[in-house]
Amino acid sequence: MIHATPDSPAQAGGDLIPRPMLRLMLAIVLASLALVTLAVVTGVPHGGRPKDSPIVAERALVIKTGGAQAVTLYDIDGTELEHLGHGGFVTVIGSGIDRERTVHKVAKDLPVTLVRRENGRFSVIDPETGWSAELTIFGADNEAAFAKLLPAPGGN
Repeated sequence: MIHATPDSPAQAGGDLIPRPMLRLMLAIVLASLALVTLAVVTGVPHGGRPKDSPIVAERALVIKTGGAQAVTLYDIDGTELEHLGHGGFVTVIGSGIDRERTVHKVAKDLPVTLVRRENGRFSVIDPETGWSAELTIFGADNEAAFAKLLPAPGGN
């Protein structure tokens, strides 16, 4: 059995979190709420969103997840492009698509679109649900897992 010592703040009548710290935390929450409200009311554009850029290459893919780690990529004609026993990032994207399609009650075996934009960014877009992921923000290795499925810029 654990006993509180008389020196502990709870036993000595003190607060575990000092009142000035609680007030500061409340002030931060209220300031954040005020800033977000102001941005929404005034129509400030989202600054962290990448600028739209024309699509220069695209490919329709079917991503089939097989459990927590396996994933298989198919061309829309059913040709297996790649089977990854441990798909890593590709599995994460596939799971995200599966989840979104479950929520929207859409079949999971429909194709998604992998795109390369003029500015060099890669995206996976699910035309069935409107879900998309900007692959570039996840780092070069994760982006490369999908980039190899599109022809190189200016070549095949």
